[in-house]
Amino acid sequence: MVADQWIVFAVLLVTLAAFIWNRLRFDVVAMLALLAVAIAGLVPVDSVFAGFGHPAVITVAAVLVISQGLVNGGVVDEVARLLARVGNNAVLQVLTLTLVVAVCSAFINNVGALALLMPVAIWMSREAGRSPSLLLMPLAFGSLLGGTITLIGTPPNIIIASYREAGTFGLFDFAPVGLAISLAGIVFIGLIGWRLTPKREDPAAGEKLFSVGDYLTELKLTEGSDYAGSTLHNLLTAGDSQNNLVVLSLIRDDKTTPAPSTFTILRENDVLLVEADTESLGEFLEITGLTLASGAPNEEVEKDGTGGKGRRQQAEDELVAGDARLIEAVVTPGSQLVGRTANRLNLRERYSVNVVAVARQGHRLKQRLADIRFRSGDILLVQGFEETLPANLRTLGCLPLAERGLAFGREKRLGLAGGLFAVAILVIVAGWVTPPVALVACAVAMVLAGLLEASDAYKAIDWSVVVLLAAMIPVGQALETTGGADLIARQILAIGEGQAPWLVLSIILIGTMLLSNVVNNAAAAILVAPIALGVAGQLGLSSDATLMAVAIGASCAFLTPIGHQSNALVMEPAGYRFGDYWRLGLPLSVVVTATAVPVILWVWG
Repeated sequence: MVADQWIVFAVLLVTLAAFIWNRLRFDVVAMLALLAVAIAGLVPVDSVFAGFGHPAVITVAAVLVISQGLVNGGVVDEVARLLARVGNNAVLQVLTLTLVVAVCSAFINNVGALALLMPVAIWMSREAGRSPSLLLMPLAFGSLLGGTITLIGTPPNIIIASYREAGTFGLFDFAPVGLAISLAGIVFIGLIGWRLTPKREDPAAGEKLFSVGDYLTELKLTEGSDYAGSTLHNLLTAGDSQNNLVVLSLIRDDKTTPAPSTFTILRENDVLLVEADTESLGEFLEITGLTLASGAPNEEVEKDGTGGKGRRQQAEDELVAGDARLIEAVVTPGSQLVGRTANRLNLRERYSVNVVAVARQGHRLKQRLADIRFRSGDILLVQGFEETLPANLRTLGCLPLAERGLAFGREKRLGLAGGLFAVAILVIVAGWVTPPVALVACAVAMVLAGLLEASDAYKAIDWSVVVLLAAMIPVGQALETTGGADLIARQILAIGEGQAPWLVLSIILIGTMLLSNVVNNAAAAILVAPIALGVAGQLGLSSDATLMAVAIGASCAFLTPIGHQSNALVMEPAGYRFGDYWRLGLPLSVVVTATAVPVILWVWG
């Protein structure tokens, strides 16, 4: 047994190191850990892949599908309309945003709740003339706090419920502690905490990150042009410069066609509205023989003071009229764009998406688009059609940030989406069926009701999280069956022996919180839960109390951007650095600990 303990400890240490190293995907690391304990014989052969059928895994997948159904039902438009009335007072904006995102996170995936409100927060920042950095970190932390309120708010709660010895926790069993820390956290963030966030002063604060007009130029196909009668694709593939020039509109006989197809047949006197830097534009004109329709690039027109700025602004405004849209989107960690270029992916041909510009660390990249390998957190300015762009961005793994002229009033099915979800909550609370069954039924009903296609339901599931959970659950069980969890629990017992219960709970909560700041929160919950049960058994504490401490600690990763995907998603749009998070995160962690421990002892002690 001692040898088995050493093996499982070695596997866990290597796994933790790989999580922190962050060079391999965390789901790959989890699968390697599972294979290691399986080969070592620490997990029965028939249980190696049992995690894929675990109720916690099924529940997480169902919640992700339901979250997408609620998004498609028009939740974001409704929330945006309400928040638009808040005004420009910073304290009121922070309080309202964190409160709303916390409420949403209690019932849908907290990353999904953040995705709903990020465009609204950025829009509100720009309307108020402030940097988004003041709102986005409070928004991310609010989504983490709200996830602690219910069983389905965040994966750690679902995992912890499966470890309960007296039967799983109910849907609202987490509410007393979750509500307490959420309210305390929101009040702290709204009145004091937001002032601790870094103020990224940008000369363009309150303005657009991308000034497209500075790069807009009209090109004309002259009479006798070699490309008259040819396709737009043939024109764009003429020479290397095509990789750095984006056609935004085709103007023919005073009729404007935004985002024209590459199969469009060109005619003499056609005018193309293109986005390109000066160097690429010069190369393109030299190779193709096209001419400047207005006689000079727009940035030169502006300098002569003859109204070029108005012309450019008019042209840019036309780009967001009709069916075509310009949208800013952030590249998420799991996006297929990461490490690849727009041309390699054929984004225009395959997805009808124009990548107009790329920003990184708060600044627009000046290098050629063809040379840019996308990174997680990059902000893209993309053009596409209103009907297909949102779905295509989801497929590519990009999260919309802000649309030029944030639009409200799209078709909503909020009543249907909310009604189906409310029925699922009702049957869970009534105890008629178990949460996994009720939530899967709700997800299937949303597909049948047309709130999302079956293919979209599969896309809504974060399969990397599913694999992580399914792989780490048997690894966590190996830690328990080999006696490793009891061994660690005895070491904690030696520290906590003779100490007050509140101190032991604080040690468990803070230890889990620190771990969740460097590894995935679901993995942290799986690893610490059996240890917490061992501590409870040896100290005579309530096992429910120690499990609650683990749940809160695993969900409250406020110190680093890698602790939770919500933290990572706001990093680039707000211009945060790695070391910025602790400035608000550390005092917030103290507030959460000071609030959670007494409430846990009062309710579960």
